[in-house]
Amino acid sequence: MWPLSFISEEEFKQHVADTIEKYGEKLESYDIKKFNSNIIDPIKLIFDKMVYHSTWEEIVKNEIFRQRDKSNNNDIGYFHQKIFQYIAKCRVPANGKEGGWDVIFEDQDGIQLSMGDCVHRIYVEMKNKHNTMNAPAAGKTYIKMQNQLLQDDDCVCYLVEAIAKNSQDIKWETTVDKKKVSHKRIRRISLDKFYALVTGQEDAFYQMCMILPDVIESVVSDAYIKTPKDTVMQELEEIANKQGIPFFMAIYMLAFSGYNGFGC
Repeated sequence: MWPLSFISEEEFKQHVADTIEKYGEKLESYDIKKFNSNIIDPIKLIFDKMVYHSTWEEIVKNEIFRQRDKSNNNDIGYFHQKIFQYIAKCRVPANGKEGGWDVIFEDQDGIQLSMGDCVHRIYVEMKNKHNTMNAPAAGKTYIKMQNQLLQDDDCVCYLVEAIAKNSQDIKWETTVDKKKVSHKRIRRISLDKFYALVTGQEDAFYQMCMILPDVIESVVSDAYIKTPKDTVMQELEEIANKQGIPFFMAIYMLAFSGYNGFGC
């Protein structure tokens, strides 16, 4: 039996497949050219290896993972946002449309809020983590929400945080033009609370998380996604052997080949 009542198995699998597809070129294998495309910092790699007592293979794998992970964070943001297009009474506007909101939830029967108010619309700005917005970005987002409240007094605006400090639905207090501001209908809410609000199921987010690993495994298997075969270590070893230099020198040469004393 499919355990999620707020999204069908077919829709959820499709959403997972679309998210994996977003990984795109990150699934490609890394060679030394791709590895060093933004020029790595050999000094940092040297420190990491010595301080953490790691092997060169571990250091290289960790750096490749870091590079992939940096890009993948945006793709997980896609997962968190776009899933709501499959949830009843939610819509995910196209980029720049409907005020540029990430999600809009609308219920003609009314939405009962935690602080007691009842509205018919929720406008959402989504962030992956509670600390990803700097002060100017937070101020800009808050002003956007203020403007929405001025245009529509039958709504609430939420900053939905995928990774919040706590499970919460609280008034958002921030600083705009060096002044502390807050409004009861401009709120910060954790992702689990938002799932509960729009689905009517308190543990909806938990239930989604429990089924997610199996669905990802199924989708990856069905799509025959190949595990990347990175060749960076082999290429670095070849450079070291060919030039008769220690392996750490091959690491240095990625960035310092044109520096005094490093040229061949």
